[in-house]
Amino acid sequence: MVDRIFSGLLLLVSLILLVMAWGYTAPISYDPIGPRPYPVIILVLLAILTTIIAFRPAKLAEKIELGLTKPIIKNLVICTIALTLYAVLFEILGYIVSTTLTAWVMGVLFGGKTTKAFIASLIMAVATYYLFNGPLEVSLPAGVLRPILG
Repeated sequence: MVDRIFSGLLLLVSLILLVMAWGYTAPISYDPIGPRPYPVIILVLLAILTTIIAFRPAKLAEKIELGLTKPIIKNLVICTIALTLYAVLFEILGYIVSTTLTAWVMGVLFGGKTTKAFIASLIMAVATYYLFNGPLEVSLPAGVLRPILG
């Protein structure tokens, strides 16, 4: 029943976003068809698939045991807080610092050793920062490291 309720809510959200995306026009467009088709296609697919899940016959639905124990709920809460802080602090701290901290928390949540998870997170954040700012030409915020990164 939970999956049907969630699918129904997701269907409602996808329809609202579809209405919003339908009227989207960009002032400058490099593509002949513009930026509208991508979100529209994704939202139409989401609406179709959530409709199938929400209204499928009961004989096709399996009972899902979520297995929510206290440690799992604790990890879900920590994960949600970490991702929320990532979104809030992304511009302030910058890509490298916020990504390192968030990936480190996720690494520890998935059972990694604290030091190894931090080192791997730092390497990943620095490497992807230079990949995006270099060859991919996508500017990411430097944040508190602006004096060092330039």
